[in-house]
Amino acid sequence: MQLKPFRLGPIALTTTLTTNILNPATASGGTNAGSSAQYILLKHIRIVNKTGSAATVSLWIGATGANAAGTEFAWQATSCPANSFLDWFAGAPGLRLDSADFLVGGSGTATALSIQAEGEIGVSG
Repeated sequence: MQLKPFRLGPIALTTTLTTNILNPATASGGTNAGSSAQYILLKHIRIVNKTGSAATVSLWIGATGANAAGTEFAWQATSCPANSFLDWFAGAPGLRLDSADFLVGGSGTATALSIQAEGEIGVSG
């Protein structure tokens, strides 16, 4: 199994808490016919607050554009201090996201927070 390191962001978070932030690529027909979908092993997420005021962050893992009850992942309306950051780390081998999994979320304050993440990407199958 060959995994490739990847980096997400930094991306400014908006106040739309159903924003799709990360989703592994899927392959279906066309040029990629016969290719397998990808998966991500998420290892680290950092939320950075660039402002002089605290701002809240919320993340879910579930369907595209959704933040349904029971899919809460990290930092549900958690305050990120002014000019500071929050870190999340997965245990080995990492949190697996398949092509049907979407990391969704946002901030309580428009563009006060940015998200960046690291992990590895592989091919399912």
